[in-house]
Amino acid sequence: MNKELHQKAESFIRQYYEELGLSGVEDRLEHIHQSIRSRGTYDHTYEELEYGARVAWRNSNRCIGRLFWNSLQVFDHRHLENEEEIRDALFEHIDFATNEGRIRSTISIFKPRGENEEIRIWNHQLVRYAGYETEEGLIGDPASVEFTKKCEELGWEGEGSHFDVLPLVIQVNDRKPSWFSIPKDKVLEVPLRHPEFEWFEDLGLRWYAVPIISDMRLEIGGLDYTAAPFNGWYMETEVGARNLADEFRYNLLPAVAERMGLNIKRNTSLWKDRALIELNQAVIHSYKTDKVNIVDHHSAAQQFKLFESKERKCGREATGDWTWLIPPISPASTHIFHSAYKDRMDTPNYFYQEAAYKKDCNEFTEDGNK
Repeated sequence: MNKELHQKAESFIRQYYEELGLSGVEDRLEHIHQSIRSRGTYDHTYEELEYGARVAWRNSNRCIGRLFWNSLQVFDHRHLENEEEIRDALFEHIDFATNEGRIRSTISIFKPRGENEEIRIWNHQLVRYAGYETEEGLIGDPASVEFTKKCEELGWEGEGSHFDVLPLVIQVNDRKPSWFSIPKDKVLEVPLRHPEFEWFEDLGLRWYAVPIISDMRLEIGGLDYTAAPFNGWYMETEVGARNLADEFRYNLLPAVAERMGLNIKRNTSLWKDRALIELNQAVIHSYKTDKVNIVDHHSAAQQFKLFESKERKCGREATGDWTWLIPPISPASTHIFHSAYKDRMDTPNYFYQEAAYKKDCNEFTEDGNK
């Protein structure tokens, strides 16, 4: 294990020093190797942490918004120990990233996984809506049903609406996870309306401003940061073509199409396509009207093309997962659809990890002993 950590640390540090044109790499490596030999691990400087988090975004194959990778704001919270301190740092992240709608790409990094040490945020995103299975059917976000049940087992109670903001659930080591409601004034939401259809507002739809992914593992130089929530801003199709439109999410296309007077019994009417466009038009219109940052899929594709060009000038090849990079609306109208990418996972990078709430929370006691 130490040999592997030595190798990963050296590879990352050499990349860091070479790319930034720094001197003293051998002295730094010797210091790191001594630390690994004596402690079994090492610590990143803030500058290494910042660089690693930004390059992890640059290497994220599934992200179309990588043009802005070098502007990521990095908050170093590796010194925090308990759930309350971590909660406060997450609240600060939400405030800073939201910025009254002028969204700032941000990451908050907590201490890396160590022997008998691990910080996990149970939420998929810091802000997300609950999902409830009721006798009258499913209320809220179907993707959140399992996690919502876990929150209820821990003692949280929602209002039972379609847009209940879930609490933060934080677990430190093997201690019982703690949940914290997010104050309403910290969550910026956008009520959805349409620039032409006055009836659209009657649907009572809304969505939150900032997507803050909080359940992925950030790997830098062989160290695993299991709690490192990060955000950019929404591309409109993430909300309008996926979250609100997917049949296994809010499934709103039939409701929109019927309000539009479309024949939803015949595929040849292309009712899904027409309703999908108007739903996304409503998302763009609402976010723009409320001065909340959002990008349309055509502009995002153009930005990605510029990112590819900049990478080539730096002697790097932009990797990508084509199935994720193409937008879910009109993909053939973008250059990405007609391009090929190597789906190679370079490091540093963000990796999926098993949801922390998959553990049975009954196996934890109040003092953290199993």
